[in-house]
Amino acid sequence: MKFQDLLAYRKSFDLAMKIFHLSKHFPKEETYSLTDQIRRSSRSVSANISEAYRKRLYPRHFISKLTDSDAENSETQTWLEFSLHCEYISKETFN
Repeated sequence: MKFQDLLAYRKSFDLAMKIFHLSKHFPKEETYSLTDQIRRSSRSVSANISEAYRKRLYPRHFISKLTDSDAENSETQTWLEFSLHCEYISKETFN
C-alpha cells in the first residue's frame, strides 16, 4: 500500500485542489494573505499525512506528523470561515 491509497490522504488532497480552484477567484488584495494561507494549510494536511505514513514504524514520529496534519486541517477550517464571512465563498460551498 502507498500513502496515496489512504482515504484521509485522498480526501485531503481533493479538498486542497478544490480550495486551490476556489481561491483563484478571491480578490487580488487577498493574494498574499488569505489566498496564500489557505492554500498552504490545505496542502500541508496531505503533506503531513504522507510524511506520517513514511514514519509509521516510529510511533512517536507518526503521531507527531498526524497531529501536525490535524492542526493544519484546523487552520484550513479557520481560513474557510474567513472566506465565508468575507463573502468570498457561499454557505453551500463552505459546507
